[in-house]
Amino acid sequence: MSTPPTDQAAPPGPDPRRWLALVAVALSVLVISFDMTVLNVALPTLASQLQATTGQQQWIVDSYTVVFAAVMLPAGLIGDRFGRRFTLTLGLALFGLASAVGMLADSPGTLIAARAAMGLAGALVMPMSMAVIPGLFPPAEQRRATAILAAALAVGTPLGPLIGGFLLQHFWWGAIFAINLPLVVIGITACTLLLPETRNPAAPRIDLPATLLGAGGLAALTYGIIESPERGWGDPLVLGTVGGALVALTALVLRSRRQQDPMLDLNLLADGGFRWSTVAATLVSLVLFGAFFVLPLYFQSVLGADAFGTGLRLMPMMLGLMVAARLSDRLVARTGPRAVIVLGLALLACALLLGSRTEASDGYALAAVWLTLLGVGMGLSLITAQATALLTLPPARAGVGSGLLQTFRQVGGAIGVAVFGSLLANSYRGALDTGGLTAGAAERAGRSVVAADAVAAATGDPALAASAHGAYVHGMTVVLLVSGVIAVLSAVLVALRMPAAEPAGPAVEAAGEAAGPAAPAGEPGEAVVPATDHG
Repeated sequence: MSTPPTDQAAPPGPDPRRWLALVAVALSVLVISFDMTVLNVALPTLASQLQATTGQQQWIVDSYTVVFAAVMLPAGLIGDRFGRRFTLTLGLALFGLASAVGMLADSPGTLIAARAAMGLAGALVMPMSMAVIPGLFPPAEQRRATAILAAALAVGTPLGPLIGGFLLQHFWWGAIFAINLPLVVIGITACTLLLPETRNPAAPRIDLPATLLGAGGLAALTYGIIESPERGWGDPLVLGTVGGALVALTALVLRSRRQQDPMLDLNLLADGGFRWSTVAATLVSLVLFGAFFVLPLYFQSVLGADAFGTGLRLMPMMLGLMVAARLSDRLVARTGPRAVIVLGLALLACALLLGSRTEASDGYALAAVWLTLLGVGMGLSLITAQATALLTLPPARAGVGSGLLQTFRQVGGAIGVAVFGSLLANSYRGALDTGGLTAGAAERAGRSVVAADAVAAATGDPALAASAHGAYVHGMTVVLLVSGVIAVLSAVLVALRMPAAEPAGPAVEAAGEAAGPAAPAGEPGEAVVPATDHG
C-alpha cells in the first residue's frame, strides 16, 4: 500500500473557532434587535423627563425606523465591496457612539438625532451579520448557523421591553442606551479576533444616483406610511411623500435593470426559493406588528402592569420562540422549508385569532396561552424563511441579498404599523363612550386609552376609564382578528407558490467541494481571508 505524497497539502478545514465567531455575530444582532423595541416601554418615561411633545415622541421612535430602512440596500453593497467584517464592526462602533449620545441627551432633538444615528448603524450591522456566514461555515452547517442568527434577531423583539422595563425600574432612563456600550465593545472585540474578512472584489462601485434614489425612496415611503394613521391617506404630506417614494423607487428599478451588476439586484428575486422566502418573511413581519402594536398598552393600561411587568408578560412568546428555534432545523430536514414556514404561519394565525377572543374582563391567562403559540409560530416561520432566503444567495452577493431581504421586512413592518395603527385608533374611538364630557375632554379621551385614563383621573370619572379600557380591548381584538386573517391568507399563498424543494445553493456548493478543493466562499470573484488570518 502506497503512502500519500507528502508534498500535497490537504484542503483547509473549517475554522475551529467558527461557532465562537457566530456567538459574537449573534450578540451584535441581538443588541440591534432589542434596541428596536426597547422604547415600547421607555417612551412614557422619556417623554416626561425630556418634556417631549407628541410629535417629538413619535420621531424618537420613527427616526430610527426611517433611517434603518433607507440605508439597508447601500449597506449591503458597501459590505460586499469593502469587507463584511469591516462594515459590521464599523456599524457596531457607530451604534456604541450613538448610544452614548442618547444616554447623555438633554433634549428631544438630541435624542432624535442619536436614534437616527442608531438606525444608520443598525442598517450596517443587520445585513452583514448574515452575509459573513458563507465565508465562515461549510455548506452543510450554513442553515444551522443562519437559523441561530435569525433566532437571535427574533428573540430581541420580546427581549427589548423586558430589558427596558427592568432598567427603568432600577436606574435612570439613560440606562436603556448605556447597556449597549459594554455589549458593543464585546461584539467589536470578538468580531475582530474571530471573524475572517470577506469581500467581493468584483462588486460594483458605489452608484451615487442609485444610492440616493434607494435611500430617499425608502425613507419617504417609510415616513409616509408612518404618518398615514395620524394624518390620513388623503393628507397632502402623506400623498406627496408616498408618491415621491414610488417615483424614486421606480426610477431605481429602471436604472437597475439597465446595469450589469446593480445595487438593487432584482435578478436575485428570479430564484423562487429566495423570492418566496423573502415574501414570507415580509408577511410575517407585517402580521407580527398586529400583536406588537397592541400588547404593551393592553398590559399597562388595561391590566395595570408597569414597564418591567409588561416585559415579563411577553416572556411566554420568548419561550415559544426558543422552542421553535430548536425544532426548526430538524423539521426543515424532514419536511423542507415550505412546510415549516406554512406551519409557522398557521400557528401565528391560530394565536392571533385566539387573541381576538379577548374580553375586557379577562386576565392574563388567555394572553399567556396565545403568546406562547405566537412565539412558536413566529420562530418556525421567520427563522426558516430568513435562513432559506439567505442560503439561496451566491456568496459574492451575500451582502446585497441580505440587505434586500431586510429592506422588504422593514417596509412590511412599517406597513403593519400604519394599517394596524389606523385600525386600532378608529375602532377605539368608535367604541368609546364620551357622553357627559365637554368637547375638549372628549377629544383628548379619544386620542388614546392613556389619554382617557388621564381625563378620567382628572375628572373623577371611573366610568370613562372603564369605557376606555373596554374600547381599547375592542380595538385590540379587531387588530388581532385582521392580522390573523392575513396570516391565514399568507399561509395559503406560501403553500401554493413557494417551491417545495430545499434551495439549491448549499447543494451546489457541497458538490463543488466534493469535486475538489475550492475557494472557501465557493464563488468566482469572492475574496476570503484565510482562517489563520483574523487580525
